[in-house]
Amino acid sequence: MGPLAGVRVLDLTRVVSGPFCSMLLGDLGADVIKVEEPERGDDSRAFGPPFIGGESAYFLSVNRNKRSCAVNLRDEEGQRIVQQLAEHCDVLIDNFRPGTMERLGLDHHRLRVRNPRLVSCSITGFGRTGPDAQRPGYDLIIQGESGIMDITGAASGPPTKVGTSIGDLLTGQFAAQGILAALLERTRTGKGRHVDVSMLDSMASLLTFNAGIYFATGRSPTRRGNSHATIAPYETFETSDGWLNIGVANDKFWQLFCGVIARPDLATDPRFAKAADRVTLRDELVPLVADIIKQRTREAWITDLAAAGVPYGDIRSVQEVCEAEQMTSRGMILDMPHPTAGLVKNIASPFRFDDRAGADHVAPPLLGQHTAEVLREFLGLAEAKISDLIDRGVIRCQ
Repeated sequence: MGPLAGVRVLDLTRVVSGPFCSMLLGDLGADVIKVEEPERGDDSRAFGPPFIGGESAYFLSVNRNKRSCAVNLRDEEGQRIVQQLAEHCDVLIDNFRPGTMERLGLDHHRLRVRNPRLVSCSITGFGRTGPDAQRPGYDLIIQGESGIMDITGAASGPPTKVGTSIGDLLTGQFAAQGILAALLERTRTGKGRHVDVSMLDSMASLLTFNAGIYFATGRSPTRRGNSHATIAPYETFETSDGWLNIGVANDKFWQLFCGVIARPDLATDPRFAKAADRVTLRDELVPLVADIIKQRTREAWITDLAAAGVPYGDIRSVQEVCEAEQMTSRGMILDMPHPTAGLVKNIASPFRFDDRAGADHVAPPLLGQHTAEVLREFLGLAEAKISDLIDRGVIRCQ
């Protein structure tokens, strides 16, 4: 049983940021009711290929530990059903554009009249206020608008996006964190709170020391490839047969590193004695180190760096990560039986309590798989009423 056992979450989100947020809550033990459009469901059900047993691998990656309840929110009775479901829930999450929940009669002001303990969360692209509030927010767009793309990529190359949907995923994490904080506050006040999280705000918060450099100097940081703005050598180096990350993050590691590369003269060279000096003289130091690293194999350097305790890292493929013993031995690869897709594999959330991974996980649901179950359980609807709602296109049952 997870720490959020007994917490009911009504999830009106789709695609990535919201579903990732609600999946994290589900991984922690919450009962997540995923409300989907009856005809097509969550947009990401159509994202592919690949598809597995008719299910999108994309959808399957961020929707475990949920029950699917397919309700037509364009229908007034469908809206009333969701309003009634919200009365029985602790949390409601949406990622519609600002104003949509108000039009649906599902805004937090209205719902909290009927359920004062409800914690609601709105995830938007640019925020609920400001001149860009109505702009659609997609990960690529937000990566560019937030400044992240401008500092990512080779110095002489174009702006480059991060290789995963980091804007969506980070926003989902912040939303989950805000929801948990509001639930904790509710234990003291007895009242819910509305959490407002935007993708732009979330991504801009990652600028941290890059923004600090601008605030301190008035100069905007530029792309540096894999090097670090304030640490050197701290980047990717080419060996004789591949690539390797080496992070000489302080003066102690510099001394150890000079021993590994058999250059004690560099350890005593006053030009490179201090971390700040190594950054200032990066253009002299890094090419020198690069020439040395290129003379031996990746495995040879890994062996010596590990023995000396110098931070290093292999450059692994997604396949290598998914099959790594470090991941499998810690239960980070989940196997979940699915009605049509067979055995669905996911990477688990990193939560561990008392050094134990979470409980058993349930595969992402089929569209409308739990509609009847949820309406019976929450609203006490009879079978005849459920059949009537199906016939009129208000709900869908699998």
